[in-house]
Amino acid sequence: MISCALYLFSKYRKVGININFKTVVTFIVTILCSLNVLAAEKITIYATNYPLQYFAMRIAGEHAIVELPVPPDVDPAFWSPKAETVALIQTADLILLNGANYEKWLQKVSLPLQKQVDTSAGFGQDLISINHDITHTHGLEGEHLHTGTAFTTWLDFSQAVQQAEVIFTNLSRRYPQHQRDFETNFKWLEIDLLELDKDLTNISHKKADITLLASHPVYQYMMRRYGLNIKSVLWEPDEFPSENEWAALQMIINEHPAVWMIWEKQPIVALVEKLESLGVGSLVFDPCANVVNEGDFLAVMKKNVRNIKQAFE
Repeated sequence: MISCALYLFSKYRKVGININFKTVVTFIVTILCSLNVLAAEKITIYATNYPLQYFAMRIAGEHAIVELPVPPDVDPAFWSPKAETVALIQTADLILLNGANYEKWLQKVSLPLQKQVDTSAGFGQDLISINHDITHTHGLEGEHLHTGTAFTTWLDFSQAVQQAEVIFTNLSRRYPQHQRDFETNFKWLEIDLLELDKDLTNISHKKADITLLASHPVYQYMMRRYGLNIKSVLWEPDEFPSENEWAALQMIINEHPAVWMIWEKQPIVALVEKLESLGVGSLVFDPCANVVNEGDFLAVMKKNVRNIKQAFE
């Protein structure tokens, strides 16, 4: 700050303007304090997955800093925060939860109840129960169960709108001075999500009886909303299945004659080629639970819709 004041002081003196050095310092201090006040006024929000972070960023705009504490390349549904991360989350003004048993770690930590917002509570009676226990191991998350409650709620874009609206309602109630901005931003987000909902509805209704495969059981809400007939396995896009898994897939295809498999990520070439030899193509519908390398949530979902469209043409 002193060096900055000296620089300004010398500049003014060179152009013939007499100004007190103390005045320059006071001016700079005032500006810095103003900036600090503006920064302090921003709402701090922590979200437990990327869809919620994206919705909150769209709605809150410049009025908030929205954090996603989950490391990249980790599925937030199977992540647990360390003690220091919990301490950071506790300092937030708002903690956005997906609900639907998504945050399995929540019962093991202490977070301020008045700051928690369960964004799927409004359609809690419509959550889908998974009636079979499947233990599965992959990636950094290690072994986990695909059981209990289906949690990728936002893949039904009408439910995604409801989750975004909960965020908007809570922000407006807690920070009424920004309510007009929140409302405008939410309306634009709602338009984008409803457009996705309309597009996927129109696509899936072209061939309502088409059968599909999925590499993971994560598309339950999408299946229900858009009338998709999907049978799921537990395959990883970067791992080549065993002979037993291929044999089990062939049995599924015999009863469920699908010509496309939906993947969360792009599968390796060997997988794609083997599936093609069985008459099954591969397409990606990324649930986008964590931050993406390119684009944002909306861009990924638009690409997903374009990808799945080929299965219905």
